[in-house]
Amino acid sequence: MATQGRKNVRGKAGVRFKAPYTKSKHENMLRNVVTDLIIHGAIKVTAAVSKDVIKEADRLVTLAKSEDVMNAKRQAARFVRNIVADKKTNATALDKLFADIGPKMKDRNGGYTRQFKLGNRRGDNAPIVLVTWVD
Repeated sequence: MATQGRKNVRGKAGVRFKAPYTKSKHENMLRNVVTDLIIHGAIKVTAAVSKDVIKEADRLVTLAKSEDVMNAKRQAARFVRNIVADKKTNATALDKLFADIGPKMKDRNGGYTRQFKLGNRRGDNAPIVLVTWVD
């Protein structure tokens, strides 16, 4: 089948369809990064990604602080990956969120994370940010 026009041309006939960065890929990346933030306590990401990560992490901490624990755990489990955070106690990232991070932030009314600018990445000059929990 001949290609129409010269869109996304690579090679003689050109590429028919270019694979985009879809919404589902973006949401999966956010789930992975927020789960790493819960497990490790700090992550390095680009400035654009950090905005979404902070929004989702603050939402999850608000769920961890809520009174209705069972419903909040179900809602948080839809987003957080089921990864073992502590190998000694065999606790998952969700357990760490509700047992450690939620009670620590009980007195705060928001702003559970902070970000520090680290400079630009060497390869593509993208601004890199360190996202951590507020003490």
